Amino acid sequence: QVQLVESGGGLVQPGGSLTLSCVASGNIFSINTMGWYRQAPGKQRESVAIATSTGTINYADSVMGRFTVSRNINTHTVTLQMNDLEPEDTAVYYCYMDLWVAVTVRYLEVWGQGTPVTVSS
Repeated sequence: QVQLVESGGGLVQPGGSLTLSCVASGNIFSINTMGWYRQAPGKQRESVAIATSTGTINYADSVMGRFTVSRNINTHTVTLQMNDLEPEDTAVYYCYMDLWVAVTVRYLEVWGQGTPVTVSS
């Protein structure tokens, strides 16, 4: 069993900053992709920032230059630093990882429970 636990969401004024963190727990052998998605009310879930095991990082055009994703393989952690937040960034943010489970060598895609971010004055 592998679980992702997110933290750091909340209410922030436009132009403010927030940092989201996500840590994976369980019997993990290796992690491939780590990243963040978001889903705004009435909209589909979209990719925000994805970091692959090869070092490639992809950002949504709407967050380029404002958001930074970083990953730590040793601690099984991925963070999302969000600066200059806009009301359009309001959404529930979900952590995502795809990984290999130790011993059983199962491949899993795992999602966090979601953490809400509200940008409003």
